Amino acid sequence: MRIITFISGIIFSILVSSCYYNKRLVYLQDGGYSASRATLVENKKSPYHLQPADILSVQIKSSAEKEITGIFNIATQNSMFANPGSLFLDGFSIDVSGKIVLPTLGELMVKDLTVEEAQKLIQLNVNKYLNNAIAIVKLISFKVTVLGEVKNPGYYFVYNNQATALEALGMAGDLTAFGSRKNVKVIRQRPSGSEVILLDLTDPDLLKSEYYFLKPGDVIYVEPLKARSKRSNLEVLSVVFSALTTGILILSYVSTHRTTN
Repeated sequence: MRIITFISGIIFSILVSSCYYNKRLVYLQDGGYSASRATLVENKKSPYHLQPADILSVQIKSSAEKEITGIFNIATQNSMFANPGSLFLDGFSIDVSGKIVLPTLGELMVKDLTVEEAQKLIQLNVNKYLNNAIAIVKLISFKVTVLGEVKNPGYYFVYNNQATALEALGMAGDLTAFGSRKNVKVIRQRPSGSEVILLDLTDPDLLKSEYYFLKPGDVIYVEPLKARSKRSNLEVLSVVFSALTTGILILSYVSTHRTTN
């Protein structure tokens, strides 16, 4: 009877602790969200301003003057399906002074412009040479690195100028069960040095943070829970517990068998 009570107590403790542990895995907790209505959260997203070492894809399109636009387009014709290495080689890199050099158009200052502003600038210069031509400009060097307690750590290219921290974690396969949802570091390079900010994925106010939206070159590091360091000990304890349970059952069987005889 004591054995049954002991085992029941252990099972109850496991169930209670698992409920508590499950709460630590939930994102955006207690945000007042409802299945019956949408919840609007105002955020602080800001457009990215181009910096030296960024790489742009610049294409000039014109259905009427395809041969002439070919002079401008030295990049790969299938850039949509190219790998990041090809995009790097065929793109236009912004130099230390903040300029790009385009065929025929020459040097253009694009530092501190948004991608949309850079496209308008290039379009104005294209209009000097071509009629009814469209300039298409994309940022192709938007790369983020995701490290720590995620399923697939590594670096990822983002084809979206407004990528979020949750999107980056999704590309990395989400956090492992041992990743801390309350301590996710975003490391961002500034002209004066590296800036580090802690994000709490369980806090609904995360959506209001300016760091919820990533910048090219950001590094996301997911800290491990304290339970991560205790995992090996738990595995050993589980083996010991299984051995003890088996031993108790054997002793109980032997004792019952002797009493019967």
